[in-house]
Order: sequence, then C-alpha cells, then structure tokens
Amino acid sequence: MKFNPSRLSIARKRRMLNKKALAGKIGVNSHTISLWDKGETEPAPDNVQEFVRVLGYPAPFFYGPDIDEPYKDATSFRSQTLMSAATRDAALAAGSIGFLVSDWVEKRFELPTTSVPDLHLYDPERAARTLRQEWSLGEKPISNMIQLLESKGVRVFSLSENTATVNAYSLWRKGEPYVFLNTFKTAESSRFDAAHELAHLVLHQDGSVKGREAEDQAHRFAASFLMPQADVISSVPHVSHVQQLICEKARWKVSLAALNYRVHKLGLISDWKYRDFCIEIVRNGYNRNEPNEIEREQSIVWEKVLKALWSENTTHLDIANELAIPSEEVGDLLFGILNPSVAAKPVQSKPLEIVAGQEDEPQAIA
Repeated sequence: MKFNPSRLSIARKRRMLNKKALAGKIGVNSHTISLWDKGETEPAPDNVQEFVRVLGYPAPFFYGPDIDEPYKDATSFRSQTLMSAATRDAALAAGSIGFLVSDWVEKRFELPTTSVPDLHLYDPERAARTLRQEWSLGEKPISNMIQLLESKGVRVFSLSENTATVNAYSLWRKGEPYVFLNTFKTAESSRFDAAHELAHLVLHQDGSVKGREAEDQAHRFAASFLMPQADVISSVPHVSHVQQLICEKARWKVSLAALNYRVHKLGLISDWKYRDFCIEIVRNGYNRNEPNEIEREQSIVWEKVLKALWSENTTHLDIANELAIPSEEVGDLLFGILNPSVAAKPVQSKPLEIVAGQEDEPQAIA
C-alpha cells in the first residue's frame, strides 16, 4: 500500500512533536518532513523505520487508509487559553485513534443507539430539565455519568493526557456523539466534565454558539443537570459552614467548589458567605485535593465488550495488532480496562447486557 502522510501527522501529534522536532530526531531537515506531510514526496523504507523507532507506531500504521480527524473548529475545549497547541493536537490525535477503535468494535458489536436530542432552542437550565424529563431521570442524583451517556449511545473514551489543561472534548461524527474525558483530573471534576460535554452535544449541534458563550452555557447546563434545583433546595435548605457542603456533596458526586457555586447561584448563601467559603476551600487545599473523593467512574460498554472478546481469546493486544497501533493507546482510550480480573469486578449500577448475536453478525450491547 501507499504511504499515508495523514497518519504520519497523527502519530507525530500524539507524541507532541512538531515537524522540526521530528526532523531532528530522525536526522533529516524540517523541509523534508513538510514534503512528506503534504504527500509531495514519499519517505523511503529506512525513514519509515525511523518513524517506528521515534514515534512507537508499527510500520503498517503509516500505510493504512485515511482516518477521520476531530478538527479543533468542530470540537469544544474548556481551557483554550491555558492549553498549548501541542497539547491540544495530541488530544485531538487521540480522538483519531479512538475513531479507529470505535469502528473496529462496531463491526463486531451493536452498541446502544443514539438518543441525544437537539435542544439548542432552550436556555441551558431549561435544556437540563427537559433532558432529565426525556431520559426519565426526574430530580434524583445521577449515579454514574459515563454509564448514563453510554446508555444513550454516546461513545465515551478516556484521555491519558498528563495535564489538567485538557479537561475533555466532544463532537458529532457520522451522526454519533463522542466524548473524550481526561482521567488526569479528580473523579468529581471528570464527572462534571462529562455533563459539560453533554451540554455541548445537546445545545450546540448547529454550531451557532461558540467560544466563551458556549462554555458558559455548558457550565450552567452541567450544574443544573447534576444538581437539580429542587433536589438541592430540599437537601440543603440552609447552609452555615463548609463542612456541611463537604458532607452533602456526596449526594450529587460533585466537587466542593461546584456545590458551593451551585448553592450560591440558587440563593441559598449570600455573596459574602460564598466568598468566605471560596477562601476557606483554597486555604484548606480542597481546590487541589478533593475532600472525601469519590470513586472514579468507569465505562460499562468497554468493560462488556472486552469481556466478550476475552471469551473468544481476543485481547486488547489483538485489537492493537489489527489496527497497527501501539497497545498502550487502546488502554489509554478504554479507561485502562485491559485484563479480565479488572473487568470482572462488580459495578454499582445495573450492567448492560451483551446478547450473543447470530453467527457472523455483530453482538448486541443493550
């Protein structure tokens, strides 16, 4: 097959290397990398072996077909101003690998169908209430955001970017919603990120709202979706000290800062008390180390998929070999669920069932 320059670009970005840096590592000039990147010339086999050595991707990867790429203009990042271009590009390149894995899985399994409505005509708070009604959630706390999204057909992947500047991002691809969550952050923050990205999926499908306005809307939606007004007021009608919020935050599985902000917006604490609480949260380091941290949420879909594959003696290594990608990329995207002993652990909520399909047909995950 012919060398595919777009795949070189993806592998280079995954390793956070610009063209000049890659050129220095493989002993060519940056102009040569540019020519390869544009497809104007083709690297020799010896050059491809240098790609393998430096980038850690198998040689066949560079000769595969084009891969869909989540372009920055079609995705929503929360920390654009804090994020370097290299960090952003590495996270987006992880999305490309995620698409490869998702397509591989969907050829073999029937994943839940998409049930994510377009609510761009609603304000964020009303959209959150409407979606809760449509999904029959009522006012009760949501036990697991990842599993809720997966049950509605959202393809949820994890990111291993070792930085807090990459929160998460989401996008639509071929009529299916995708969310990529950074596991570097606290479990509470990652859960809020999942609700934040859900907001982008339901509020900003038409692309008419962007930038700071879109982020503000997503934040308002996430707060309302995770902490419904009626439930918060019923549970904490009076707030007198931070320790009270520390005890109560377990109900909604949110950060202390998020609950403090929410009760302030609902008028349950005054401006001065909100500021005092913010100061106390920072003074005690609760903005960095969450008190009474919850257990990190895991994917139930990828757990069930991998368990079904293991029953057929297929592992993540087989997926990586077939897709010609590094095996660690699979683990980084699938929440680290790589061995049967981990995947066989019981989960809190009712598991999704894998129903064996007929021979040569995809299995169904309902």
